[in-house]
Amino acid sequence: MTAADPPARAQVTVARLRELGLTPDTRLGQHFLVDDNLVRVALRLAELRTDDVVLEVGPGLAVLTAALADAVRLVHAVEIDRRLAPALERTLEHHGNVRLHWGDALALDLAALDPRPSAFVSNLPYQVSTPLIVESLGGLPQLERWAVMVQREAAERLFAQAGTPAYGAVSVLMRLACERTGAHAVSRAVFAPPPNVDSTLIGFRRRSDWGALRDAWPQIVRVVHGAFSHRRKTLVNALVLSGTASRSVAEAALAELGVPPGIRAEALEPERYPFLAERL
Repeated sequence: MTAADPPARAQVTVARLRELGLTPDTRLGQHFLVDDNLVRVALRLAELRTDDVVLEVGPGLAVLTAALADAVRLVHAVEIDRRLAPALERTLEHHGNVRLHWGDALALDLAALDPRPSAFVSNLPYQVSTPLIVESLGGLPQLERWAVMVQREAAERLFAQAGTPAYGAVSVLMRLACERTGAHAVSRAVFAPPPNVDSTLIGFRRRSDWGALRDAWPQIVRVVHGAFSHRRKTLVNALVLSGTASRSVAEAALAELGVPPGIRAEALEPERYPFLAERL
């Protein structure tokens, strides 16, 4: 057994935490990655280049951070738990191309990062993974590629097909902005402590035609969220109840699109939503 094996790496991680007097805070989604092979998969899925600037949220003990720093120009690492400062500083002391940003990634102004990140590679805390990913689509328009660890069910929702139970507002926005490039099922054993859910490492890149939607993106997001705000209602009723459009305007827009008036949001393909947003 080598140090790259998850059980051995997990023992090293646990020993490191004891040395620092730390107990992982699962409320913050702290499940530290302990598999070096998975780090290599993440770097491959991210399709990294040497001139990339990478955003990482939740560096933890910097296992992934150090590998990123060896592969790219700069890493912006965002960490909420200042207890990890000694571990991060020790691991990264020979990596001058890592900038640590302390705070909640959902509250920080990530658009102000300089230089701006071109890739987003993270073992994300599960409770904030979907909001961070969705917000990065429009909030960080310069991002080109992602490779993120998320809960398996969240990964299924990201690129779900219309008409399936997993299909929702997130699926629509993700499929409009990005295309999936790969996915890797992840065992619970590669984390310390192991989570109670299964995970997926998923890679995706910005669609080449996303630029045509960029200026209209805030309106598209508003309409998509309004459409799925009442899933058991028809699309027209959901738009009205969410305050997104009046009934007459919503009905006229669907008629212009040639969409049946009784359709529900989950039956409408992603590419129809920009046209709906434009007409509303």
